[in-house]
Amino acid sequence: MKFLLLLAAGLVLATAAPGQQVPAASPRVVCYYDSKSYTRESQARMLPLDLEPALSFCSHLVYGYAGVQPDTYKMVALNENLDTDRSHNNYRTITNLRSKFPGMKVMLSVGGDADTEEVAKYNTMLESPQARTAFVNSGVLLAEQYGFDGVDLAWQFYKIKPKKIRSTWGSIWHGIKKTFGTTPVDDKESEHREGFTALVREFKQALSLKPMQLSLTVLPNVNSSIYYDIPAIINLVDFVNLNAFDYSTPERNPKEADYTAPIYTPQNRNPLLNADAVVNHWLQNGAPANKLVLGVATYGRTWKLDSESEIAGVPPIHTDGAGEAGPYTKTEGILSYPEICAKLINPNHQKGMRPYLRKVTDPSKRFGTYAFRLPDDSGEAGLWISYEDPDTAGQKASYVKSKGLGGVSIVDLSMDDFRGLCTGDKYPILRAAKYRL
Repeated sequence: MKFLLLLAAGLVLATAAPGQQVPAASPRVVCYYDSKSYTRESQARMLPLDLEPALSFCSHLVYGYAGVQPDTYKMVALNENLDTDRSHNNYRTITNLRSKFPGMKVMLSVGGDADTEEVAKYNTMLESPQARTAFVNSGVLLAEQYGFDGVDLAWQFYKIKPKKIRSTWGSIWHGIKKTFGTTPVDDKESEHREGFTALVREFKQALSLKPMQLSLTVLPNVNSSIYYDIPAIINLVDFVNLNAFDYSTPERNPKEADYTAPIYTPQNRNPLLNADAVVNHWLQNGAPANKLVLGVATYGRTWKLDSESEIAGVPPIHTDGAGEAGPYTKTEGILSYPEICAKLINPNHQKGMRPYLRKVTDPSKRFGTYAFRLPDDSGEAGLWISYEDPDTAGQKASYVKSKGLGGVSIVDLSMDDFRGLCTGDKYPILRAAKYRL
């Protein structure tokens, strides 16, 4: 029997095309842990012990986030009192979880849109070999000191500009401007692309001496075709997380709500702002499918509806800015999955209570789920939410499987229902994605 197994493995290797990677034995489930959840209040506060029910499903646990020191370009903890051994030593607490889950890799992620001090430093660093060296050396030292298995570069490149709602004359003028060219988001695109390629090469070389893993996270609304030289970097990284969500948010699009994370292009929308377009771009530029991991957000984006909003609730829909903050996350325009499920209509809600949201599923399984409540006669604003639930997370996992991709990433565990408040099951989005791979 052992001989037959070895023979079968040899045949698989022999029949693989030159340069083609043999598919991984099992898909990755890359679980992001946002350490800010440690400092939240009430039911939203996630302690390391709360992670444990999730970790048997995770191949990788990504600790978010480290940052960059503006004056030295060194990689540093964003919350030294929480992260380092000065106080809570959360870095080491998290890496020590490997003793209970020995097959899991624990990565330290840098950037992730969490580093908000002088964000231009992520691009200016790429222009200087000396700055890159300082970053690489400090990053390897920080990861090694606290027992991480590798580093994830969630690089804070400049974002593509959001779509604007224009009048007829505004649309005509915009068309004229496009004819004669527009100012790019980044006037040093080529230099930053080349600098990032050099950074990945230098980081890989430094980590390979340990050895430690290197991954990339492509953040939402970052243009891969501008900043990522895929043929040059893909063989230097272990995997790439594609965060194909947050295409429409109340910060970027305050006057119009839409699907935040469609798999395919909804009708009459930008054909590049969906998961399939991003995946295909990386595949067409030489990325092996089994190195690509598709991100699944565990939160929803919320907008206020007003008297001008269409009563059908179908997106794109007119809105009036970000929805009100939730009781746990306490941030306008975003709700965690348990905050959303508590607002949905269900038989247990008592009559006479505040109106709840009506959920609208997508029978095509292409665009996502949304829920809404229209404004009432008292003048109270309505609410519109685009979000992932266990069904849509499972659909994305099925997409990953159909494309032969390397797995899914859950962004992040603290926004999933880690307490089991919705149905009693903890981490329903993570579980649904894992089971459908």
